[in-house]
Amino acid sequence: MEQKYLDYMVEQTQKLLAIPSPTGYNQQVQQYLREELGRLGYPETTGPRRGGVACCVGGEGNPITLTAHADTLGAMVRAIKDNGALMITPIGGLNPNNVETSNVEIVTKFDGIYTGTIQIENPSTHVNPHVNDPRSFDENIEVVIDEDVHCPEDVLALGIETGDFICLDPRTVVTKSGYIKSRFLDDKACCAVLLAYAKYVKEEMIQLPRQVWLHFSVYEEIGTGGATLFPREAHDIIAVDMGCVGLLQAGTERKVSLCAKDAKGPYHYEMLKEMAQVCKEHGVDYAVDTYFRYGSDVEGSLIAGYDVRHLTMGPGVYASHGYERTHISALEQTFQALRFYLEK
Repeated sequence: MEQKYLDYMVEQTQKLLAIPSPTGYNQQVQQYLREELGRLGYPETTGPRRGGVACCVGGEGNPITLTAHADTLGAMVRAIKDNGALMITPIGGLNPNNVETSNVEIVTKFDGIYTGTIQIENPSTHVNPHVNDPRSFDENIEVVIDEDVHCPEDVLALGIETGDFICLDPRTVVTKSGYIKSRFLDDKACCAVLLAYAKYVKEEMIQLPRQVWLHFSVYEEIGTGGATLFPREAHDIIAVDMGCVGLLQAGTERKVSLCAKDAKGPYHYEMLKEMAQVCKEHGVDYAVDTYFRYGSDVEGSLIAGYDVRHLTMGPGVYASHGYERTHISALEQTFQALRFYLEK
């Protein structure tokens, strides 16, 4: 694989991670994706009214859709507490045990953006004998606003109110050894893979044997991102999403993972076999796994009535829904698997 496509994937991963996009707050990331696809030579994009970006990168007949999600975990203001801190309600599977001390942005509807920090109540170890109690969004997790506020009236005067989005700092780092560490690699790393594939098809003038659509959804973290995929007449759907890394999993941070079954049930057996065979033939480093606490945009598309073959695959990601880590080689293996599969 040419180095320029690897470099581009890392660059786009970093740029996408820098754009706050918790589920429902999607305008900025959608605009970026449209503009980047335009720069790559794909000015004609579409998307469902509810949000998302879709683009055909070429080919005719027997359409296949590759979908990755640009939305992330996050939170909203649930209530303003008597002390001027914010009680939050999570968006998606945000874990109260690993968000503490995260820096955040609070996006108001009309009065700009404020910063703050997620803390437990009374967080100083020297004054709180209960500092190690279990963390809970309902009980003791709050956002401390970086403003001189002491009561609900002070907070409301800033324009902060219930329903405002809270976006966590992703803390993105790319190491010299090729590891990428960040919140929300699920699934912005895969969005970067799809952008790199679009770049590759255009620059190498690839003649695709079937019509290929890229779809960037913005509601995956709440389970409905695949309900309005493009095109509606797609024969196959591949959700390009993170692979699970952990105990009893064959996948690693350096491989592409193929999912045989997730929490909803098995994926399409023949399609899985086809992808595994392509990986074998071309020396792609892959693993096949089952995921028991996992879902993808495929479920949303099947429930919405799409009559398709379906598969989920993607780079192995360690510490999912926390401070995640993958490796550049996993992005490369995912790109190569898709490339060889779509050109066979």
